[in-house]
Amino acid sequence: MRRFLLLYATQKGQAKAIAEEICEKAFAHGFSADLHCISESDKYDLKTETAPLVVVVSTTGTGDPPDTARKFVKAIQDKALPGDFFAHLHYGLLGLGDSEYTYFCNGGKIIDKRLQELGAQHFYDTGHADDCVGLELVVEPWIDGLWAALTKHFTASRGKEQGNGALKVAPDASQRTGPVTPDLLHIESQAGLLRLDAPGRKGSEVREQNTVNRNQPSAPPAESESSLTHSIPPLSQASLNIPALPPEYLQVHLQESLGQEESQASVTSVDPTFQVPISKAVQLTTDDAVRTTLLVELDISKTDFSYQPGDAFNVICPNSDSEVQNLLQRLQLTDRREHCVVLKIKADTQKKGAALPQHIPEGCSLQFILTWCLEIRAVPKKALLRALADYTGAGPEKRRLQELCSRQGAADYSRFVRDAHASLSDLLLAFPSCRPPLRLLLEHLPKLQPRPYSCASSNLTHPGKLHFIFNIVEFLSNTTTEVLRKGVCTGWLATMVASILHPDPRVSRAEGGKAPAPEISISPRTTNFFHLPSDPSAPIIMVGPGTGIAPFIGFLQHREKLQEQHPDGHFGAMWLFFGCRHKDRDYLFREELRHFHQRGILTHLKVSFSRDAPVGEEEAPVKYVQDNIRLHSEQVAKLLLHEHGCIYVCGDAKNMAKDVNDTLVEIISKEAGIEKLEAMKTLATLKEEKRYLQDIWS
Repeated sequence: MRRFLLLYATQKGQAKAIAEEICEKAFAHGFSADLHCISESDKYDLKTETAPLVVVVSTTGTGDPPDTARKFVKAIQDKALPGDFFAHLHYGLLGLGDSEYTYFCNGGKIIDKRLQELGAQHFYDTGHADDCVGLELVVEPWIDGLWAALTKHFTASRGKEQGNGALKVAPDASQRTGPVTPDLLHIESQAGLLRLDAPGRKGSEVREQNTVNRNQPSAPPAESESSLTHSIPPLSQASLNIPALPPEYLQVHLQESLGQEESQASVTSVDPTFQVPISKAVQLTTDDAVRTTLLVELDISKTDFSYQPGDAFNVICPNSDSEVQNLLQRLQLTDRREHCVVLKIKADTQKKGAALPQHIPEGCSLQFILTWCLEIRAVPKKALLRALADYTGAGPEKRRLQELCSRQGAADYSRFVRDAHASLSDLLLAFPSCRPPLRLLLEHLPKLQPRPYSCASSNLTHPGKLHFIFNIVEFLSNTTTEVLRKGVCTGWLATMVASILHPDPRVSRAEGGKAPAPEISISPRTTNFFHLPSDPSAPIIMVGPGTGIAPFIGFLQHREKLQEQHPDGHFGAMWLFFGCRHKDRDYLFREELRHFHQRGILTHLKVSFSRDAPVGEEEAPVKYVQDNIRLHSEQVAKLLLHEHGCIYVCGDAKNMAKDVNDTLVEIISKEAGIEKLEAMKTLATLKEEKRYLQDIWS
């Protein structure tokens, strides 16, 4: 069996799931994958590795490698390593990212670039999968082409074909001479499918591209439009290629609990966690604002937690109690919710390298695990849909789940599952005959991720305190029936601070005049970079509409204290471009900004209101932050190009950050008299110099 080393660097589990898929498929193609998390450096050694290397790498934050890759990246970035350190290594890399962010697939690109610098060679071209349009659009063909690339590599290394460096794709796989690319893989992948039916293949391998007969019953013909639960021709009449059934690997036993206490401390975390009380909460918007924005103050005075203005931190949050109860009810385990979950690896599992999920702690109750450990709102992967299909009654519902996980149903999966942010609960509502066992959920649901928030204060102004702000996210989940849901974390936080915002006098009296402060768990984020310049004389531009203003309040508080401490110091200009919908409803920190402006801390305050109509004969107000930036294009360009200034952008990645970036390109092109391409290169240089910084989210 031809062996290759398979490493994954994951943040939320996507890279791991894809690596496991590669591992499962390898055997059917005559390969053996040695699968490890990239953090498990004691289990592999790239310095002496002779087998080809396959790496799957996700991206976190605004372009960082995942936390699990921190040590690996630090090790390979050692400048003392010689240029031929990995000259013996041949590899293929698949990067995962989201093109809504500026540094698309940067986690993979960082590792890819450094491996090349150290002499490693591609045997297969790098793939960049985009979560914005659907990872599977690149992942599936990349995996299909991997087998031809590996075959070519092993053929060459056996001396049948000599070549310098990586191998090229040609229509005939046996006559290639350069790196295999995913562009011409369709023919090869089809050839690979034909081999699955060769004599001697095991049933599980043949199932990898299992064909579902077109005559299998589908949804009732009365409906004329496709939906989550219903397809239309040609999909409803197509034969389907569905993925292999993911092998079972967990044995689950529920035993009566001895009544031990459980706490959030049981939740696994890479970083240290701190349990801190909420000392204050304030609603920053009026009741008639489109969104409700809250400010929360945490008391960190009795912890070792420290931060700088611009830092972000994680809030460890639970799933909605009502959603957990609904899930328990559907699993018919409500009466066993307090039972302790005991996990073992199935003795006869076909899953290679099966291991107990690290995010499920030992000795905890079923309710605790569903509440604190599993991301039950996660968009289900196709592997989960495939597994759910086998626990769904025969007929239209089973067929539809098979369609959604099939290659032929890729467009419907994107539209009705991925883009609609459907969750497991939505699927169970939509397909009543689906009755999955608990084991299936524990095998497939990823870890419940902590939610990041920007610090909205300076410890110079608020010693021992930490402020942050958030919108209470509300949305309609209408995959089948309309259900009003709140954000996992923001909905929970809103509940936690409700007693502070609207104190119940009866509770206060019962507690002796003051109700106990609610507590939450937080952890630091180690990849913070969004900081004020080390040179206080450097001018800065801050762009932060809505809650994107959070880190800039910390900047301004910090600068005010520094100027008080150093009255003779030289401090650069501070511009703020802020935007909201209505001047009288959601103008966040209005009085604080006016204070900073009057004191000269904030030298230029430019505010835009997107929903306010002009009053009387006045000109139409500037709608968006990018419009205001354009109005001051000369000063902005001068500050960035001639005064060594910095620009910070915080907020929505999908629209605002892209629009601001486009506006900056336009301004630099116009004011510097250069072509658009040159202006884009100038912005790229500012990013390299850490003078154009983004803290954005989708």
